[in-house]
Amino acid sequence: MIELISWLFVAWVPIQYFILLILARTHWKSWGTATEPLPQVSIWIALRNEEENLPRLLQSLDRLDYPKEKLQILLADDQSTDRTGEILSQWAQNRPNVVWISALRDEKSLTQRNGKANALAQLEDHAVGDFYFFTDGDCLVPPFWIKKTLAGFSERTGLVIGITRVQSETWLGKMQEIDWWNTLGIVKVVNDLGFATTGLGNNMAIRKEAYQACGGFSGIPFSLTEDLEISKAIQKKGFRMEQVVSPENLVLTQEENNWKALLKQRKRWMAGAMTLNLGWKIMLGMQVLFFVGLGMMFFSNWVLALVCWGVKLVLQGLFFRNMSMRTGQRLLWRDLIFFDFYLLAAYSLTILYYFWPSPTIWKSRPY
Repeated sequence: MIELISWLFVAWVPIQYFILLILARTHWKSWGTATEPLPQVSIWIALRNEEENLPRLLQSLDRLDYPKEKLQILLADDQSTDRTGEILSQWAQNRPNVVWISALRDEKSLTQRNGKANALAQLEDHAVGDFYFFTDGDCLVPPFWIKKTLAGFSERTGLVIGITRVQSETWLGKMQEIDWWNTLGIVKVVNDLGFATTGLGNNMAIRKEAYQACGGFSGIPFSLTEDLEISKAIQKKGFRMEQVVSPENLVLTQEENNWKALLKQRKRWMAGAMTLNLGWKIMLGMQVLFFVGLGMMFFSNWVLALVCWGVKLVLQGLFFRNMSMRTGQRLLWRDLIFFDFYLLAAYSLTILYYFWPSPTIWKSRPY
């Protein structure tokens, strides 16, 4: 019985990646680039203590290939304690299409919305676009980000997410980068099949009608993963969701530079994962149980266990490389081989940290 259970846990994940590889090649959706007439667009960004990251974000916004008369940029300073507000004020000068506000927080907002969702909700009355784009303060957006993402919208599409790559300078950062290819690759395949997936707060666009229909960030329930929550609300209103994966809409984000920061991030993400439907929970759970089954198999037949592990490494590596090459990136096998060691540590520590009786810390706020 134990051997059967171990076989079930170990076989599931390689089979899953084999199926994902086939689906990625047979059901992949691609789009062109939006053409004239281009719609009015509003970019929404909530910022808290982003003094170090702001210059490169603002430079990337200046380089956007989109008509200035059709582009509005909305920036909310979420009670920063550094020079974020000062930098925003200076940058907004002589840019008539830029609006920045200092977000307010009261007792009601503390219980109804997280800090980011609260700041974004306060931008609602300022938005004039027909499509709302979202990214984060630690990101770098490419010049054709808007045009490429807009191409993913059809008549009943309410939300389009893009693709995000972690800029890695360390081994831990490289593992985070691969982890993102893993997650977003699975999301892409599942989304292209027409099943519900998740929002992506640092690379996401929402049709105005869909945002208003679901109540926006001021109307969704409290959540530490507001992008997931609003995507669920939009899909419940009957709007479709798409994911556009291309070099033209590849957003770059910063790595978490140590395990402590990474676990804080993953504890928050796990809170969101616990609200997913049963199918997603099974898929994510089997990723963890693979290592449990592998350990059980190791004691009875270590050679077979190594073979099974090798098959998994090859299949998932091929899937990651297929996903990254779609955006002009290339992953090295020397990094992919060590990914499972990171994954085992990350899964184990995240589960322990999630159930540890301590608050979730996000942007220096406890939840």
